[in-house]
Amino acid sequence: MKFIEIIDPIITKWMARYGIYALRLSIGLIFIWFGALKFFPGFSPAEALALSTIEILTFGFVEPEIAQFLLALFEVTIGFLLLIGRYVRITILLLLVQMAGTMSPILLFPDVVFTTPPFVLTIEGQYILKNFVVISAAMVIGATARGGNLRAEPDSV
Repeated sequence: MKFIEIIDPIITKWMARYGIYALRLSIGLIFIWFGALKFFPGFSPAEALALSTIEILTFGFVEPEIAQFLLALFEVTIGFLLLIGRYVRITILLLLVQMAGTMSPILLFPDVVFTTPPFVLTIEGQYILKNFVVISAAMVIGATARGGNLRAEPDSV
């Protein structure tokens, strides 16, 4: 028997056992880290875009300093809830609400997101586009909240 035939099932079982846990912790850590940066004006590379987006989405009713603090608190809360693994379904809902706001600059500020629409992204655009991975991770985490039966691929596309 080849070494790979022996080790492959062991590695596969290990990934199945710890993969969702690692995904939840890593997404939680990202939310805490990125959120915590927003508590300190000038530290987050996404600060200006986030504040411009919030200004449009709230019709200018929320002061920038308050908006930044609330966004930081919201993101850190999502991260903390992911780390502790409690209230997962509610946490995923909060995460998806936050992601809707985070993704909205694609429509609100295409000149900031793209250098040549729709394919060449700016750094801000790349920062936003990586959130498709976060959304997908949230779907996987959420699917396990009530013992969902995960499959490698959909039966039919």
